[in-house]
Amino acid sequence: MPETRPAMGIGELARQAGCKPETVRYYERIGLLQAATRTEGGQRRYGEHAVRRLTFIRHARDFGFSVPAVRELLAMSDRPDMPCQEVDAIARHHLEKVESRLQRLSALRDELRRMVDQCAGGKVENCRIIEALSAPGRLD
Repeated sequence: MPETRPAMGIGELARQAGCKPETVRYYERIGLLQAATRTEGGQRRYGEHAVRRLTFIRHARDFGFSVPAVRELLAMSDRPDMPCQEVDAIARHHLEKVESRLQRLSALRDELRRMVDQCAGGKVENCRIIEALSAPGRLD
C-alpha cells in the first residue's frame, strides 16, 4: 500500500534505522536510498519505506557487503517474485571472501604472537617486533 504522507525528518529516520543523519545523506547521494521529498522550507521528509530500506542497507553493510553488492541486493529485494539464486550467489561469494580474510587474520595473529613472545623487553635496537616490521617482504 503506498504511503500517503512522508512524516519524519532525517534525524528521526536516522534514529529509527540506527545510524547518523550523515549516513542517510551519503546513501541518498550514492543512490542507495531514494531522495526524500522536501518541505517548502527544504527539510527532508521520509516515510516508513525509507526506514525499512535504510535498515536493510545498514544491516547489509554491517555484514560487510560492498556498496555495489548492497545495490544489487536492494534491486533484488525490490523484485520479491524473482528466484533467490542470485541473492544466494552474492551471499556465497561474500562468505568466501570473509573466510579468506579470516584465514589471513589468523596468520597475522599468529605472527604477532610470535613477535610479542620473542620480545625480550630490552632496548628498541634489539626488539624483535621492530626487526620483523623492518624486514623486507611480507609477514604473512
